[in-house]
Amino acid sequence: MTAAANRLDEMSPVLLMGPGPSCVPPEVYQALARPTIGHLDPRFLAIMEDIKTLLRQLMGTSNSLTLPVSGTGSAGMETSFVNLIEGGDRVLILSNGVFGQRMADVAQRLRAEVEALEFPWGTPVVPEAVRQRLAARDYDLVAVVHAETSTGVCNPVAEIGQLVRACDALYLVDTVTSLGGMPVTMDAWGADVMYSGTQKCLSCPPGLAPVSFSERAVAKLQARSTKVPNWYLDLTMIIKYWEGASRVYHHTAPINMLYGLYQALRCVLDEGLEQVFQRHRQAHEQLVAGLAELGIGMLVDAPYRLPMLNAVLIPEGVPEAAVRKTLLDQYGIEIGAGLGPLAGRIWRIGLMGHTARPENVARVLEALRATLPQGRAAG
Repeated sequence: MTAAANRLDEMSPVLLMGPGPSCVPPEVYQALARPTIGHLDPRFLAIMEDIKTLLRQLMGTSNSLTLPVSGTGSAGMETSFVNLIEGGDRVLILSNGVFGQRMADVAQRLRAEVEALEFPWGTPVVPEAVRQRLAARDYDLVAVVHAETSTGVCNPVAEIGQLVRACDALYLVDTVTSLGGMPVTMDAWGADVMYSGTQKCLSCPPGLAPVSFSERAVAKLQARSTKVPNWYLDLTMIIKYWEGASRVYHHTAPINMLYGLYQALRCVLDEGLEQVFQRHRQAHEQLVAGLAELGIGMLVDAPYRLPMLNAVLIPEGVPEAAVRKTLLDQYGIEIGAGLGPLAGRIWRIGLMGHTARPENVARVLEALRATLPQGRAAG
């Protein structure tokens, strides 16, 4: 009897230009392959300390409670809500896409009193509407997505932060797609809670979720009248493993994933934040210009577009799923489909982290030119 084929042998490289994950640089792959050691080994504890320092620098914060949660960006979202919300808390979600909706779902499961202030998909949150809502009612927590992955919209988190700071609510910001690709300044925004993920602009495989809590957020956590209703994501226990001279075991850390994050953070900071942000912006501008030559437009108005997640309008009559399949099967390029009301209307082309390079933009544009039905590409 012959042995079954090893599925891993079938994994040929793909240019990842969807909404995540992004391409991983060789240095991060090399870090992931380092020898696994114990999660209480002093050498590993030193890496943990460095990761916290590097995360603070990238997230624009001095918060002591800044660490990567074991899990993807969704675990970061759940960690943020589950540690801060108790039944009956008033929560306002500023929603203009899938991930705002998911925030509301998580908060409702925690029996919070949730209100969603909705904005049309493809447009940003309007600060004046937020101001009016905050003037009409008190909230315990206000949450918004900085970079809405489902639509390619950048929300005005700094302006919203000023409005929230004028009341007594905690301010929560999702930076899953933006961290590492555009300026993220948690403390300057007045954010009390922030979470992200590793698989987008950090160009580390999915599996970790950086989170940061301000002193106000920590005080709310410590003042809870009930236990955090999730054992695995309970920061009151996790922090005892990540801080102090005596580390208290909580769960076995994903050691090699943390190697990868450590190296990924170093790659970003060694390149220089301004250089990284400029690289993402230039890749975005190259893509938009190239698409325009093909007669293809963008969903989001220019002032509100994300550089790393591009919502591309599908030309009328083009079989969108067939184009994506051809790009993957014949050109080894992955792009994303639209979600919710944007399904069938847009492609989502990611220019995240290591992927955001001119040669990759040129490659996807050439593949689209060859794949689109005759007459659809103006060039």
